[in-house]
Amino acid sequence: MIIAIIVIAVVVLWAISTQRKLVVMDENISNAMSQIGVQLSSRWDALTALLDLTKGYAEHEYKTISDTIKMRTSINGKSSAKEVNEQENVFTEAMGKIMAVAESYPELKANESYLKTMDSVNEYENLVRKSRLIYNDSVTKLNRTIRMFPTTLIAGILGFTQRDYLETDAAKVNMPSMK
Repeated sequence: MIIAIIVIAVVVLWAISTQRKLVVMDENISNAMSQIGVQLSSRWDALTALLDLTKGYAEHEYKTISDTIKMRTSINGKSSAKEVNEQENVFTEAMGKIMAVAESYPELKANESYLKTMDSVNEYENLVRKSRLIYNDSVTKLNRTIRMFPTTLIAGILGFTQRDYLETDAAKVNMPSMK
């Protein structure tokens, strides 16, 4: 009888410990996604500033780029990897259009405000890249833990599921400098 109580107590304590570990990992992923959202928002703000700078040079391009930028959405701790990847595509499209305008107007590329704003975009791009790495590392830890026996039993019972990774766009691997 005492042995049964001890075994039950050990199993209950293990289940509680496992649940807490999974919650911590899940919260780390949510935090990492929120950080990505903050960085993406800042990067969008810098892109909007670039758009304002291009307005005086290419009024006819302004509306097209502006419409693309309006397609942005907020990324938060509950966002999915798919939503982040979709926002990356929208950002890349808008950035490409702004770069095309800058190429057509050398005086815009030489503008000090344009250069400073472009530096900000590049800085936020690096922060987003780092935040994505942290997110994917956190997802790896959770997914690995969920897949291991006997944790997989508790994870399934408590509704913890594997998370998706943020994928790298193959076109971005060899992306040229935005300067």
